[in-house]
Order: sequence, then structure tokens, then C-alpha cells
Amino acid sequence: MKEVKIESTLYVFESLSDTPEDIQKLMKAAIEVRDKAYAPYSRFHVGAALLLDNGNVISGSNQENASYPSGLCAERTAIFYAGAQYPKAKVLKMAITAASQNQKTNNPIPPCGACRQSIAEYEFKQEQPIEIYFMGETGSVMKSSSLSNLLPFSFDASNL
Repeated sequence: MKEVKIESTLYVFESLSDTPEDIQKLMKAAIEVRDKAYAPYSRFHVGAALLLDNGNVISGSNQENASYPSGLCAERTAIFYAGAQYPKAKVLKMAITAASQNQKTNNPIPPCGACRQSIAEYEFKQEQPIEIYFMGETGSVMKSSSLSNLLPFSFDASNL
């Protein structure tokens, strides 16, 4: 038996105002769409905004349903829409923000496992990493240079 050590490098900005201007704009788009989330059950609102290589910004919010598995997270809403509307475009950057109506979210909120797997599919397809920035309602912003930092053992087409 041998030991395998996995390390991830993430970067932390103390606040949104400390991020580059293009990230501030992208995160503001995510905040705007977060406020439009349909989350009457969890009361947890998430917004995601993507910057595509064609210059378009695509955004999405979480959409819940009384039959919980029928809903969709903000990250997948945005990335699936981008894939449907701009199938040849590459996703360069993704901004994610979350706010709870039950408590303050001051810490960065990363994408869930299902969203990580979906983002991994697009990274694999475009053969280029996607920078991911995530935050709570306020507080620091975390940056991952690629999804592999958040999901080191992703399942992709090369496994089939």
C-alpha cells in the first residue's frame, strides 16, 4: 500500500472590494440573480454568474420545488444554460454567492458536489480550467484556479 497526498491551493480575498474589477462585476451579477432565487423551502438563495470567452455573462439562481430533487442549483442553472445557448463558448470564470434567510452567511460557500461534477464536465470538455470565485452574503471571497482544487477525483469521459 502507498499513501497518496492531495493538496489544493485556494486564494482568499478579505472582501469583494479586494478582488479584481472584472470579478467584482461578475460577483455583482451573481448577487443580483441570487436575489431572484426561488427558495421558499430552504430559504437559502444562491446566485452564479459565468464569464464566457465571447464576452457574454450568463447568470442563474437556484430554483426549488416542493419535491426537493426536482430543483436545480444556481451553478448548474447557469452552466447548463451557457452550454445550451453558446455550445462553442468556453467558460472562463464563475462567481457564486449565497445568502440564507435563516442566518448570516459571512464565509465563502463553495458549490455542492453535484455542481462540482457538472462544472468538471465543462472543464473537461473545453480542456481549459474555469476560475471559480465564491462567497457568502458578505465577508471574504475565495478563489480556486480550477475545479480540480475542489474536486480532485472527478469522474469524466476519460473514465468511460
